[in-house]
This record gives sequence, structure tokens and C-alpha cells, in this order.
Amino acid sequence: MTQGISPAALRETIIAGGELALLDLREGGVFADGHLLFAISMPLSRLEFRIDGLVPRRDVPIVLCADEPDDDGLIAKGATRLAGFGYTDLSFLEGGLTGWAEAGFEVFSGVNVPSKAFGEFIETTYDTPRITADQLQAMADGGENFIILDSRPFAEFHRMNIPGGIDVPGCELVYRVADMAPDPETTVVVNCAGRTRSIIGAQSLINAGIPNRVIALENGTMGWHLAGYVLERGQDRMFAAASDQGAAQARSRADAVAARFAVPLVDPATLSRWRAEAGRTTFLLDVRDAPEYAAGHLAGAIHAPGGQLVQATDEYVGVRGARLVLTDNDGARAKMTASWLIQMDWRDVHVLEAGGETLETGPYRPRILGLPDAEPDSVSVEELAALLDAGEAVVADLANSLAYYKGHIPGAWFAIRSRMPDNLAKLPDAALLVLTSKHGDLARLAVSEAAASGRRVKLLRGGSDAWVVAGKPLESGFTHIADHTDDRWYKPYDLEEEGDSAAMEAYLTWEVDLVGQIERDGTAQFKVFPPKKIPNG
Repeated sequence: MTQGISPAALRETIIAGGELALLDLREGGVFADGHLLFAISMPLSRLEFRIDGLVPRRDVPIVLCADEPDDDGLIAKGATRLAGFGYTDLSFLEGGLTGWAEAGFEVFSGVNVPSKAFGEFIETTYDTPRITADQLQAMADGGENFIILDSRPFAEFHRMNIPGGIDVPGCELVYRVADMAPDPETTVVVNCAGRTRSIIGAQSLINAGIPNRVIALENGTMGWHLAGYVLERGQDRMFAAASDQGAAQARSRADAVAARFAVPLVDPATLSRWRAEAGRTTFLLDVRDAPEYAAGHLAGAIHAPGGQLVQATDEYVGVRGARLVLTDNDGARAKMTASWLIQMDWRDVHVLEAGGETLETGPYRPRILGLPDAEPDSVSVEELAALLDAGEAVVADLANSLAYYKGHIPGAWFAIRSRMPDNLAKLPDAALLVLTSKHGDLARLAVSEAAASGRRVKLLRGGSDAWVVAGKPLESGFTHIADHTDDRWYKPYDLEEEGDSAAMEAYLTWEVDLVGQIERDGTAQFKVFPPKKIPNG
């Protein structure tokens, strides 16, 4: 039976620094409204997709969290499901989030909070140089020599970017900057959507000792929009392959950073021993960009692009206190990323020495647990279209609410798996209930829960992607809603092309205020390293 742990005891466990997976089973939007600092968002509706990659060791200590009273039995359901997957050390936070707050401990809103707070800590600690949108525009108007490097993944850059910006995600900055700004008189401006990746990106270049002036764009694309300037959309400018000279400079600079922050190396033989070790969790994280990872990576390595790993560590590593081993092709990007994780107080971070055989190709695909062996009853796209035309079927779409908003099968109802079967009572009567999700796997997992409603249930074969591939029409918007759209946290620009200005201002204020809240909480122990001048090279 799952045992309870008091808020005070859990806080002491967190501070002690041993391995711990603190899993919040509520939906993502509910989680974003309030959670513990180091909680991992693990919605019960998608647990099978996330748990194996984030918590690979089956006997790691797990503490489950929901609200009080337990949200519709989330703790009991989650514990049962996890036990079925072989997890053995399960407990729950007594009193849930309410009990934690009543004990006088901090409750955090938002997502990726430890990383966001760390970015603000770095700016405050090292006074990372920054300019406003107005100052950047004045530089452009004055014809100054500068380059704008956007530190976000390409998909975010492609959606909107500062005019003239070039996409150079996170840990690629030090690796590419020598080729992109060879003139030391060129000012390098780093931006992201808000603040964190601008700060960390700019400070990375400063730590690496590049000869150029480096500044972060304060408040990123949101600050640019709020200042009244127009953003570019649909751009595809991005970094090119590193030259031999540029890569050599990056390695030299990364070596100096690794020395400053005491980044340890590990050889492949030791890594193999660690990965087989009982009682200790080791994550092997490949920090390169997606095409490089897909072209060839070590067996079992998780794709965790360096900039995003620092920006959203909780989306790649679900075990606080785990051992992290970073890898790339030559160590430069891994060392830069490791330097930041060490400052974030990850206490067992290593970089894999060059070497080790490339054994796998293709994109990273986390293992999905619990998929039924037998293929459930299903209908094809054409069969579903005919059933809908005849009024003989109703569709429940289990995609996340933003994906549903952007496009879904006409007439399909948005429903959240963890709230089945009660939410299905809102759907109109029909001879057949057809479940769908993007690829169909989530729908496949939900068949038994949907069948508990008493309805006859089948799947859409191939999921909603198959409907799109067949050229069938879609409708957009929140047209048929069986649940609150609280399954995810919405960015200020998710639903509005130009973005919600009030939400942007609130978000930026929230980021800045995290420093004070982190200090009050007292469970984070970010590290300060003495300033050290790193020779330019």
C-alpha cells in the first residue's frame, strides 16, 4: 500500500539531495497554476508516454502529488498504474498541495520553474549585460555592427523572430559564434521568447571568453512586441555547419569553461558500468541538435538539446539527484551544457570522453508503457467518414487542447483521458464512440476507460494523422468541449497570432519575481563561482 509522507519530511528529503522523483499527476494546466518547485508534471492521462524516459529505474523513490482532497483518486490510480509497470518505492504527499501550503512552504506557478528561476539568478549574480528593444532598434537605425542570434529551437524561431535574427539554439552558440561573428568588433545580441535563454545564451558566450561584446535582449520577442515593433514570421535563417577552425575555437573555449566549473569527464567503460549499476539512476543525454542526433547516436541516449536541457531540465530528467552524463561529437557543447547544470546544483554531472560507437540512428522515441498486446477494434478513415455522415458515430479526440484547437475532425469532442468515463456523458448519443489521438497510441491506451461508460468503442486506425494524410477536412477552435482545457499551460502567444500583451507582461513579471520566491522556498541551492577571466581564443 502506498505510504504517506508529511510536507516537512518531504522538504527535508528534497534538501538532502538523494534521488527522488516527485511526480505531480494533475493535468499540465492545473500543475501550472501551483506546484512544488521540483515537482515533475506527470499527468495521469499521459503517464505511460513519459514515465519510462523520465524515471527509468523501477526502484527509485517516488512521491506522488495531487491536491487535497485527492483529485478524483489520482493518487490511487497513479500508484496502481506505476506498480503495474514495476515501480516499487511509492509514497504520496500527505495533504497534497493544500497541505504543503498550509505547512508554510512555497507553491510555484508556471512551468520549468527551477530553470527559469536559475536564469534570473544568473542575471542577478553576474549582471549579464542587456539592452531593451528600443535600444536594439536604435542600434539598427544607427547602422551599428551587430548580429542577432536567436537561442530558441527552430520551430519557435520559425513562428516569430526579431527582424534579422538567425536561429542558433542554446548550446550551439559557442560552437557556431566564431564562424557567424568572426569580426571581434561585431556586437552579438542574444534573444529568446522571454528572458531565460537570452540570459543563459549571452552569459555562455561571455563565460567562453569570445572577444566580441555580448548582450542579451531584455524580454526577448515578447519585449519586442510590447515595445510596438513588428516581428518576422516564417523565417528559416539558421546556423551553418561549423568550420574546422570554428569548431577548434569552440573546443578550446569550452575546455576553459569546463576547467572553471570543474566539469568531470567519464570514459565509455565507466559509463557502461554506471548504466548497469543497481540503486543509481544514470541518464545519458545527447545535447546536439535533432538532425545530428538522428544521423547517429549512442544506444539509449536521450535527445536533450543543450539549450533546452538548461531551459527545461524537468522535461528531460525526472529524478532529482540522478547522475547525468552528457555527450556530443567532440565535447564542446556537452561541456558548455554541463557547466550550467553544475551551477544549477546537479551534483553528479559528467561529460563523456570522445569515443564510443554510434549504434543507433533516427529520432528519439520514448518507450510507451502499457500498450495492449491485442489490437483494439478500429475503423479506417473512410469508414469513420461514412459513419459520421450517417450520424452513427461520435468522435472523442484525446489530443492536447492546443492541438485540438488548431485542427480536429469536424464534430469531434475534446476529452481528457484521465477524466473518463465521466466526461463522455457530455457527448451526444451515437451507436459508436470512436477514439482518436495524434498517432492513435493515446487513444489505444484509453479504450478500457472509455468502455467503462457503457458505450461501444472503437479506435480510428492511424489516429488523426491518418485523417489528415487522407486529405479529409479539419475544423479549428474549441468547438465541442467535454472538459476544461486545463491539460496544458498556454504561452501568451499560443492562441493569438500577435500574442496576448497582458499575458506577456504578466509572464515577464513572473519570471523576474522568481528570484525572491526561490530564496523564500530555500530548497534550491544554485552555485556561485568566483568571476574568472577566460582568455580569448
